[in-house]
Amino acid sequence: MSFELFTTPEGFEQRSLAEFSEQAYLNYAMYVILDRALPSVCDGLKPVQRRIIYAMSELGLTAASKHKKSARTVGDVIGKFHPHGDSACYEAMVLMAQPFSYRYPLVDGQGNFGSPDDPKSFAAMRYTESRLTAYAQSLLSEAGQGTVDWQPNFDGTLEEPVLLPARLPNVLLNGGMGIAVGLSTDIPPHNLREVVAATVALLDAPDSSIEDLVRHLRGPDFPTEAEIITPPDELLQMYRSGTGSVRQRARYELDQGEIVITALPFQVSGSKVLEQIAAQMNAKKLPLVSDLRDESDHEAPTRLVIVPRSRQVDADALMAHLFATTDLEKSYRVNFNVIARDGRPRVMNLKGLLQEWLAFRTETLTRRIRWRLEKVQARLEILAGLLIAFLHIDEVIAVIREADEPKAELISRFALTERQAEAILEIRLRQLARLEEIAIRQEQAELSAEQTELARLLAEPDALRQRLREELLADAKQFGDARRSRLVTRDAAQALSETALITSEPVTVVLSQNGWIRAAKGHEVDPVGLSYKAGDAYLAHVQGKSTQTLVLFDDTGRCYALAVHSLPSARGQGEPLTGRLSPPTGARFTQLCLADEGDTILLWQDSGYGYRVPYSELLSRQRAGKVQISLGEGSQLGAPVKIPASARHLALASSDGHVLIVSLDEIPELNKGRGNRLMSLKPGAKLCYVVCLAPEQVLKVQSGARSITLKGVDFEHYTGSRATRGRLLPRGFQRVDGLLATEI
Repeated sequence: MSFELFTTPEGFEQRSLAEFSEQAYLNYAMYVILDRALPSVCDGLKPVQRRIIYAMSELGLTAASKHKKSARTVGDVIGKFHPHGDSACYEAMVLMAQPFSYRYPLVDGQGNFGSPDDPKSFAAMRYTESRLTAYAQSLLSEAGQGTVDWQPNFDGTLEEPVLLPARLPNVLLNGGMGIAVGLSTDIPPHNLREVVAATVALLDAPDSSIEDLVRHLRGPDFPTEAEIITPPDELLQMYRSGTGSVRQRARYELDQGEIVITALPFQVSGSKVLEQIAAQMNAKKLPLVSDLRDESDHEAPTRLVIVPRSRQVDADALMAHLFATTDLEKSYRVNFNVIARDGRPRVMNLKGLLQEWLAFRTETLTRRIRWRLEKVQARLEILAGLLIAFLHIDEVIAVIREADEPKAELISRFALTERQAEAILEIRLRQLARLEEIAIRQEQAELSAEQTELARLLAEPDALRQRLREELLADAKQFGDARRSRLVTRDAAQALSETALITSEPVTVVLSQNGWIRAAKGHEVDPVGLSYKAGDAYLAHVQGKSTQTLVLFDDTGRCYALAVHSLPSARGQGEPLTGRLSPPTGARFTQLCLADEGDTILLWQDSGYGYRVPYSELLSRQRAGKVQISLGEGSQLGAPVKIPASARHLALASSDGHVLIVSLDEIPELNKGRGNRLMSLKPGAKLCYVVCLAPEQVLKVQSGARSITLKGVDFEHYTGSRATRGRLLPRGFQRVDGLLATEI
């Protein structure tokens, strides 16, 4: 649909708003893709980086010059070539000067250019000074030798290079990141020697496969010395497709029982890592660590010290947990998306990228040789004219002195070209000496030999490839260094379970009548004698270990689970369970249970029903818990009983003095429900005590201050089938105050 916003007079164009918006957005998108976000495969630079380097070279800021204020450089860049914000331009320059950001920095900075902990903590440009590094000359050294195309700057007053004549594949050496419209690039840095070796291998054998190239270029090489743990087959697949990921892990060593981290992954802040570890310690999720220290200095740029709680702590297991839960291990996305020689963005694999760069470098080298050949030929032409002048020196002087048009006269009399005649006319008197003629003949011989060699290079592709090969190897020798990021195949790190992170200690968990919970260290705690809030009192307690999971029951038959190590200390009065759990309105917590996940528990109610259940079935992860036991009307849940592996019988006692001993095999195992009748009860009687018995144990019945032990014949007397009433205890023991399993 077209919208007419105004009458279209002659000379104006009428377009729909939709069409105009679409074209405007496409123009913007292409500008961001081509002129801002993505690097070129040729020199590996984005436009702002290219302009910064060129502007610094125009200021004479070579590696051999003195540093100049960064503000001077930024001013030239934004005033002559890059009309954008000075802060963005300066930040791009700082990034190229940070040795922890660039594998081969292009700018040599003097002053505060940030730190690995905070790369953006650099000083203002009025305080810092900068110049180009020696490596930057590999991008610039041939710029004035006819190797690049030039384009007008933004206002047409100056010219700038479209690309820099990079002598090395900088796009792989320093990598780059960028986000455009619908496109992004993530190229990791690589080692110069390895990249050159792979490039030379492809130059020598154009049919080389990616597997052949990866034998030389084994993987990325980040500025930090952390390990690359990505398996070789994944790296190979990454180079095949041009996309993938690389995983880097910090390096550490043990020093007198302490863990010392000596290298961090690329772009990881040591202070942030310490914060992540400290956060786990504060949340009581990392009790294996007692202290952290940052001992980094100029001599040891990365030295983070982790102090384990004891020497029994497995340092490797602890570090595996930290690798999985902190930035000590980091994954980097890889996407070889670059602007190709035809000006279009494209995702390339390793071979395609190197082929594209070699085509660019071959063309650049050819242009440089042609430019040099033209210079040599022009100079030889001039030298030939000068020799003619020396052979006829008297005549030449006479022509210059007497002729009205000496240039035309020289051309006609000695058959010279205009260039030769101009050179003769510009000779100074001191150049008429005999020694000068000798120097000219010597120069002519040298240039003639160079002309022959240059012509041979242009005529023979093999000779040109050999020259390219020699220059690559020479640059690799000059700028190359050893690999920093070691390639080590390791298994993926796994975080430790909560129980593995917690020190196993004996604890006593105490529940109050108002539903307040706390955990005291040790089993020698008097739970009744603890301090309780006004109006509150002791209800129940259970003993176990800090690594176990506590199960709580309410009076509706629901069960809930809480990690024991997360419970508040018994030094205080605890905290209400309603802050952690969401029981039904009006429900009250009544019982506790603490066991290992592999144990079996007997759940019973005073109405005489019960069943066995695996402890793992009771571990609900929901705040609202889950329905576990169906309580009859007026029934209450008894204290859950942990069934030892050695137990064979179950002893039950009712409130009216009956005792029944049944085989555990008769007790059903269920996941939930009411269970089966364990003991038949008279009207008004309740099941009040339940205890498990092993073969070597006897049953002790407590009645007030007295007790009776059931063994031998008496034991058999009270043994019966499940759901029977059992036998009445002797007179004087019919008030049962406790059952106890004791050794024979």
